[in-house]
Amino acid sequence: MKEKKVFVCSVCDHQSPKWTGQCPSCKKWNTLVEETYEEKPLPVVKNSRVSLLSDLSEPVPYREMEIPKYIRQNTGIGELDRVLGGGVVNGSVVLLAGEPGIGKSTLLMQICSNFPTSVLYVSGEESRGQLKLRGERLQINGENTSFLTETNIDKILDYADKLKPQVIIIDSIQTMLDPACSSIPGSIAQVKECATKLIAKAKSKGISIILVGHVNKEGVIAGPKILEHMVDAVLYFEGERIHSYRIIRAIKNRFGSTNEIGVFEMTDMGLCEVPSPSEMLLSGRPVGVSGSCAFCIMEGTRPLIAEVQALVTPTAFPAPRRTSNGVDYNRLCLILAVLEKRLGLKFSENDVYINVVSGLRVDDPAVDLALALALISSIKDIPIPQNVIAMGEIGLAGECRAITNLAKRLNEAHRLGFDSIAIPHNSIDERLKKPEGVSIIPIQGVYDALSLFKGK
Repeated sequence: MKEKKVFVCSVCDHQSPKWTGQCPSCKKWNTLVEETYEEKPLPVVKNSRVSLLSDLSEPVPYREMEIPKYIRQNTGIGELDRVLGGGVVNGSVVLLAGEPGIGKSTLLMQICSNFPTSVLYVSGEESRGQLKLRGERLQINGENTSFLTETNIDKILDYADKLKPQVIIIDSIQTMLDPACSSIPGSIAQVKECATKLIAKAKSKGISIILVGHVNKEGVIAGPKILEHMVDAVLYFEGERIHSYRIIRAIKNRFGSTNEIGVFEMTDMGLCEVPSPSEMLLSGRPVGVSGSCAFCIMEGTRPLIAEVQALVTPTAFPAPRRTSNGVDYNRLCLILAVLEKRLGLKFSENDVYINVVSGLRVDDPAVDLALALALISSIKDIPIPQNVIAMGEIGLAGECRAITNLAKRLNEAHRLGFDSIAIPHNSIDERLKKPEGVSIIPIQGVYDALSLFKGK
């Protein structure tokens, strides 16, 4: 048997006999990874692989198909259950990924303490002593949990057959090893083979499996892209090391919405749920300072109020700097172009810095109006009143467009003490129920936004 080398793309699984900087198939750069395999003669035997859905392989007419009654298990952590759509579905496979040290293992250890059913926690990165130390620090109740330090996927599945747990936690999938595969752990082939066996076990036995995934230096989940397609849900841990707050976001979810988020705070006792994220995001807001504006976005069914800050200063460079943290950079450039064209503000002569407080990443276009107000406030050095909150989308003509879920946004703003709310004028109709004591400021375009500043 002779060893051969092949270069496999970690994104599209394209195989190449030699390394190239760009994948010929998906055109991604620096994604080819070297794999080593043994060239063996093909045995004349039947294929031993088993279909993941072998019991459902026969064709059935549509009228005879039934809607399955999926049974969910609560994890005991409300914010995580919200992201999953109400809990972990029996027979589902969930992939949890995030930066090193973000709190993945801490969260899973807390899940072990809250699950009412039996759990098998498999760690390929830590020893039993390390797991015990973390468990003592988190004060978990491990009566229903069995811990296994093993990387051999066949042995893990054998132990699962003996213990018959309802939930299996694999920490992490990149450390697992299939003896039938000659590649090293963490390689594309190993990750695919181990994930395939775990998914087959989940579907055939109705066991819920949670996989921990690493991320690479680009911030995406390491390993083959097909891993995200194979699992039922992909959750991503977001947060900054310097901040104590963490956000779990669903990138994919076959049994729930992908718009929900869960908010946690990292403490000495582990991850604690944040029941009112808006109050957390607004804590420490400066008073009487220009360049700050509150806004409200929708994350699934939950309205979130946060603060966007802008700093506009004269530039010392031929090309002014543009820095955006939490808001899409291209969106920032669009708003700057609209304000310079429609209001004549000379942002081209200034450096512009944008930051959404507490490390929140915003994709909702309703942040446009607050972003524009913060930029105008900073360049004019006129503070926005503390009781003002803005929400609305801005078009290239400078118009303010309507947004969705306005009633929920207004109620959340009223709950947090904002009594002057700037919204698009075409969102105001007879059906809109305004909270008592709230003044609505209709905004037709960026010209109307100037009326919000004192001393204009």
